[in-house]
Amino acid sequence: MNDATTAHDARHALSLLRQEVGKVVIGQDSTISGLVVTLLCRGHVLLEGVPGVAKTLLVRALAAALSLDTKRLQFTPDLMPGDVTGSLIYDAHSSRFEFREGPVFTNLLLADEINRTPPKTQAALLEVMEERQVTVDGVPRPVPEPFCVAATQNPVEHEGTYPLPEAQLDRFLLKLTVNTPARDDEVTILRNHHQGFNPHDLTAAGLRPVAGAAELKAAQQAVAAVHVADGVLAYIVDICQATRNSPSLSLGASPRAATALLAVSKAWAWLAGREYATPDDVKALTHATLRHRVQVRPEAELEGVTADDVLNSLLSTVPTPR
Repeated sequence: MNDATTAHDARHALSLLRQEVGKVVIGQDSTISGLVVTLLCRGHVLLEGVPGVAKTLLVRALAAALSLDTKRLQFTPDLMPGDVTGSLIYDAHSSRFEFREGPVFTNLLLADEINRTPPKTQAALLEVMEERQVTVDGVPRPVPEPFCVAATQNPVEHEGTYPLPEAQLDRFLLKLTVNTPARDDEVTILRNHHQGFNPHDLTAAGLRPVAGAAELKAAQQAVAAVHVADGVLAYIVDICQATRNSPSLSLGASPRAATALLAVSKAWAWLAGREYATPDDVKALTHATLRHRVQVRPEAELEGVTADDVLNSLLSTVPTPR
């Protein structure tokens, strides 16, 4: 099988992946595409939305449509760092300490309600999300490849939550907002439940694995080869610099944010069937890539200004290259 055929098959497999997840998660097509982009860029994703909008179901459906090892970790106020990464356990038979792997040793980790655990436990994910390894007792232990953290959180203004620190947020490639579905989509959801759909039994719902590690690796290689013209590179930098100069923001996008925007733009272009990225690809994912990496000034927040509002304004003023 030549490289061109491999890339073609990988694109077809990921198209099927989006369709499979869409069978059980209705009205969230853009969020599903964002999850696929995250996998293509070897990144991590944060899903935010009020309870009951299918954040957990989204990730579970993605896992069911992928032939990858998956683990789920429910974040709670009493969760300890060792419960996430693993810890040394004394073995009486061998009279020595042995490392017992935590749930991070998997391909796809569902970190459910990540902002319901204190910052100390949240920080347990910092090393593994950046370096794809866990260091315990001075010994680095790599996690399997591919590796992706898909975290869910409720909006920070809800009771019993802990805002994620900036260092943690920066580890997420995308922050996707999961909104309440449109009326027609919600009617379809109710019809599915009325006809017997069980969100806890995705196999019975007809969900099947349509892609695996081989297709994902071929797709990642194809995305890396997507061409980006100098004008588009400059456009990405101009957007990020505009956030640093915005009077509405106290913290703008860093150079790491610019590299993230470059990566997701290439993935978006490849999913659309092109071997080159355009300014429209950049615009399509600017909000998801930057909204959690910028901070709105308190006085602007009091006026109801959000990060998305500021990004909308900047995209309308930054010149778009031809």
